Amino acid sequence: MKDNVKEPLVGATVLIVIALYASFVSSRSKIESATGYELTAIFDKIDGLTRGADVSLAGLKVGTIVDDSIDSNYRASVTIRIDDDVRLPTDTSAAIHTDGLFGSKYINLEPGGAEKYILPGGVIKITQGSMVVSDLLDQIIAQGQARAKKFDDQETNGTSSTSNEAIGGE
Repeated sequence: MKDNVKEPLVGATVLIVIALYASFVSSRSKIESATGYELTAIFDKIDGLTRGADVSLAGLKVGTIVDDSIDSNYRASVTIRIDDDVRLPTDTSAAIHTDGLFGSKYINLEPGGAEKYILPGGVIKITQGSMVVSDLLDQIIAQGQARAKKFDDQETNGTSSTSNEAIGGE
């Protein structure tokens, strides 16, 4: 008989704990409303950029990514929602950055100096796509190989000093 009473009590306790945890999580999370205005930015490459990712300006979050798609020219069209109180000059640029070396991707905005502002529904025309880590490593390796070849060419042509000359020998 004791087992019959124990099981419902344990079940009820588990349900109460789950409900309390869900309540705590929902009260602590930032549930954002759909306020702000939307802009579009066209990128060549958006590897790793996801819907819901941050849009920042001067290191502060000023918006989020709400949609992405492929345009008629096979480029990535990203729709972002910007806070109502942020106005961006028409020559603002957007670049995809990574939070740390392998962190999440976000869009960083750099406002220009134009006197006119991008209207809601407008397009950010100056963009820089994401850099893939493997592409970056390939560039570093290629530069290192080019410098090593240049050094080898200089050594073969006699433009580098030998250790014998360096110590005053013949």
